[in-house]
Formats: sequence, structure tokens, C-alpha cells
Amino acid sequence: MSNMFKATRIASTALAAVLCVLSAGTSFAAHHHGVHKKAPEHAANTKPVPDDQILAVINGQVLTQRDVDNRAKLFVLSTGLPISPEVMQRMRGQIIHQLIDERLKTQEMLKRHINIAPEQIAAAISNIEQRNGMPHNALRDHLASDGVSLTTLIDQIRVQIGWMQVLREQLGESGRVTATQISQREEALQNEQGRPQYLISEIFVPVADPRHDQNELAFTRTIISQLRAGAPFPIVAAQFSQAQSALDGGAMGWVQEDNLDPQVVSVVRQMPVGAISNPIQVAGGFIIATVQAKRVVGKQMGTLISIRQAFFPFETPLNPQQPTAQQQASLQKAMHASASIHSCDEMEALNKSLGEKHPSDPGTQVLERLAPQMKSILEPLPVGKASKPLVSVDGIALLMVCKRQQKNLAQQSPGEIADQLMNERVEQASRQLQRDLERRSIIDIRPEAKPALN
Repeated sequence: MSNMFKATRIASTALAAVLCVLSAGTSFAAHHHGVHKKAPEHAANTKPVPDDQILAVINGQVLTQRDVDNRAKLFVLSTGLPISPEVMQRMRGQIIHQLIDERLKTQEMLKRHINIAPEQIAAAISNIEQRNGMPHNALRDHLASDGVSLTTLIDQIRVQIGWMQVLREQLGESGRVTATQISQREEALQNEQGRPQYLISEIFVPVADPRHDQNELAFTRTIISQLRAGAPFPIVAAQFSQAQSALDGGAMGWVQEDNLDPQVVSVVRQMPVGAISNPIQVAGGFIIATVQAKRVVGKQMGTLISIRQAFFPFETPLNPQQPTAQQQASLQKAMHASASIHSCDEMEALNKSLGEKHPSDPGTQVLERLAPQMKSILEPLPVGKASKPLVSVDGIALLMVCKRQQKNLAQQSPGEIADQLMNERVEQASRQLQRDLERRSIIDIRPEAKPALN
């Protein structure tokens, strides 16, 4: 079975916990401060609604105002942007739609006796933090400080992971990718030599009735405005995308034009790398796309680097104006290690002696795909030489490049091709099963919710 069905995928391209050390704490704290500044305005301009007011009943299970408010707070906090009450009001209808879909998915999971282990959810939360340069447990801590129940995040992630298991059962034997199918895709790729490929992330907003899509279109435009203002695409995708790529922050990987909707192809051909698209109307809804990179099928030279790290943890968060004695001592130790360590084995041994709070080996990285700040540190660093100490709010990191290798990154392995084939089948199965569940369900939308849905 393809690793598409692993409960979570830990993103090596984010350099995992290593990259948290580069000012992640301060940037997230600044975003967090912005949310607080907006809170009084929200309170002043919104009529109080009872928390226990029922907005919808889905097969006998209620959806309350508290559920919607918690999801809205989670979105505000996770984007790190001050969002006006007017914007949140425009998003309310889509939040209700999404929570109804999640109730249907949860009911299907229970029907199939699918349970998600706490370890799977913890790994998914850690993955979200790593993708966005947050220190470990930062998302949980900030949720608690903002009065957002951790259950809100846990429930959403449980549905995303559990729905993957539902789809695995649904696909059955058709979910198995055969060697023949992989060979056929390899042959197709050979025939496409010289054609473009795109490294794309997506957010899919479904439309229940194409004749009345104004609410979904308004929601999609609102999301785009927040993305263009700086909201992290992976977190927004995890919050609101209804594609199966949501758990991976919307990441689709490298795709060729034949595997994209024609409407999407016409847009991404013209998009600059890093841009956020306008709403793209496709069968079943709207897509927001962003392109991280472009290449030609069969050709993309890149630099693979193997890395080791050592992390000196702080006992308390760093205040740069008033570092503690322990933090000052850690800096002295890190400076001494930077000058005295000359091999990756030594770096690995040092990290183990420090408690291995961050993994010694964050995995092989593609230099060209790293964040600019990290690339500027690693690109000039000679093999076998430790970096200068990299100070963050939760500790100090030393990095060392163990090996550099040039490789044609456009050559897809059989495993990567199998994942791509599986992703396509899972996405199709998901949309079909969701439509079936909606048709078979009794969904009572209460009058209090209807203005937001119209």
C-alpha cells in the first residue's frame, strides 16, 4: 500500500525542527500579538450569540455556535493575522459547511469502527508546527492562551487522518498500485520529456450547487486576500481545503499538465513562482493555487545536502534583553563546540549528549528548495565545518554539512510515481464518497444559520 495512507507525513523539506531555530519564536509571537490587538474590535462589533445555540443537526448530531466560534478563533490564531469581524462574518457560512462535512465524515468513521491513536494526532500537530517554523508545542500553547479549546484542533486533525483510513477501505484492492501501472506512468513521463512540470499547493473549496455559488466564491476571495496579506498557505490549507492534500498543507508535489484541470493549467502557466492565484472554477468547486517552482519534465539539476545538527535547549524562553545564566552558559558551550567540532559523527554525538531535543539527522535536503535564510547559511558552509551558533527563543543550534551531491531532481522514483497515482485515486474516491454521504443524510439547517449560508 502506498505511503499515502500513512497517518501523517513528516515534512523533511522544512528541515524539521532545525529550522525552528531561525527566529521562529519571535515571528510567531509578533503574529500572536496582532491577533490580540484585534480582539476588542471583534467583541465590540459582534452581537453576542448564545454558545449553545444549535445551528444545524446532522443525522441527529448537533452543530452549535460554540463549534463555529472555536473554528473561527483557530483560523485567526493560526494565520497570525488581525482579521476584521466583517471578514470573519463572510467566512461563517463556509465554516458551517465545513463542520457539517466533518460531522458526516466522523459518523462514517464511527460506522466503520475507525479510531485514531493520540500519537498520530500529536505527530500531525508537530508536522504543522515544523512546516511553519514554529517551536515545538507553540501551536498548542497559543491556542490555550487565546482561549481556544485544543479539542477544536484535535477534532479537525482526527477527521483528516481518519478519513484517509475510510478511503483506504473504500478503495480496497483498487487502492493497490501495481508494477505495471508504475511502468505505464514511467513510459508516459518519458514521452513528455521537455514539457513543463509544476510544484503546486492547492486549496479546494467545494460548491454544493453550481447554480448558487456566490457564498463559496466570496469565501474563496476572502481566503485569497488573507494569503496575499501573509497568512501561511499550509495552515490555511489544513484549515479549509477539502482536498485530500489538506493534511500535507495543500502540497500536491510535482505534477504535469495532464494531471491538472485544464482551468488550472491555463492559470499556472502564467503565474510567477510564489504568487497566489485568483479563484479558479473547476468541476465541484473553486481552487486556490500557488506554484513553488517550475521545471521541464526529466530535467532539473539540484544540490542534495546531508546535514547533522546539535541543539542546546533553553530551560525557559529567551528574553534577548535579559538572558538567564543557563542561556549564557549554553551560548558559551555552543561557541566552543562550533570551533572544536570537525566531523558529523562528533556533531551527532554532541546532540545525543544534549538530550537530542531535535533530531541529529533532519534528513537529506534540496539546497535550492530551502528557505532563503537557511539557504544563505548552508550554501557557503564547507563540508565538515560547524556553523556559527543559531539562537532562537527555545535554544541554540549548530549545523554541519556532511555531503553535497548534484542530482537530476526531475527523475521520479517508482515510489514517488506510486504516491502520485494513489493521490489521484484517493482524491476521486473522496469526492464521490462525500457526495454519497450527503445524499444519504438528514441535515437540518436551523434558521439562525441560513443567513450565513445564503
